[in-house]
Amino acid sequence: MTPTLVRQHLPRAGRAPRVDPCARARDWSEIQERMLVPLYEAVYERLEVGPGSRLLGLGCGSGLALLMAASRGAAVTGVDASAPERLALARQRLLPANGGAGAGARSGTRLVDALGDAREPGSSAFTVVTAFEPIGCLAGDAEGLAGLLAAATPLAGRGAPVVLAGWGPPERCATTSVLRVATKLADPLRNAGSWRPALRDDLEEVAQRAGLRIDGSGRVACPFGYADVDSAVRGLLSTGLFDAAVTATDQVQVDKELAEALHPYQRRDGTVWMPNVFRYLIARVP
Repeated sequence: MTPTLVRQHLPRAGRAPRVDPCARARDWSEIQERMLVPLYEAVYERLEVGPGSRLLGLGCGSGLALLMAASRGAAVTGVDASAPERLALARQRLLPANGGAGAGARSGTRLVDALGDAREPGSSAFTVVTAFEPIGCLAGDAEGLAGLLAAATPLAGRGAPVVLAGWGPPERCATTSVLRVATKLADPLRNAGSWRPALRDDLEEVAQRAGLRIDGSGRVACPFGYADVDSAVRGLLSTGLFDAAVTATDQVQVDKELAEALHPYQRRDGTVWMPNVFRYLIARVP
């Protein structure tokens, strides 16, 4: 589940990751993205996002969070420089006419792949900035997001809220035990994009590095529920948190060990259910 970051991996000699980015993007859009809907709803409700809001979504992915904000009446702009396949799906979802542009576009909606194109000349400042992709679980992701936020906040008005998201305490997240498979299999690449448990102050440290003023936080229950183990495997792989493991081993082994780790969470009817808690932080543009 990865804010807009470029994740670099160091493959072993003679072995290449077998990852289909288009298939992963579809799995994210169709299976995994909806798991964070409670997070999006809680943030929008707290910040009273609606008509009059101008929202900038960093790492907008396939656009579900933007769609929810637009349905509340907000004008939304999404940016995603590192996931073109997801951004293409966002264009289909939010800008359906003419392959993503033109008269059929939702009013006030823009999707761009570069932050420099996010604000149109003459337009007013953004009133809300969101970075909903959970951070603090890959080496280097906090540093990358801090730089992105520092570049994005000049596009927002003074005092505008900036929202960061991350995993809650590991003991409150059932999925933590499953994600440990990523670390185990990617052990030789531990410092090159493999998963790690979130730390308590990850979000606060990013906000401070970006020069933002911390103004509150919250926790939201975001259970991960899947129709079956196969759907769970596909959904979790779509987050990118297992990419280093695929690079270090191979897709077959990752699929097998991930499926085994999911068995304790499979119900009698075959569905998979993992309770989780996510954190969000609200900071303000100084």
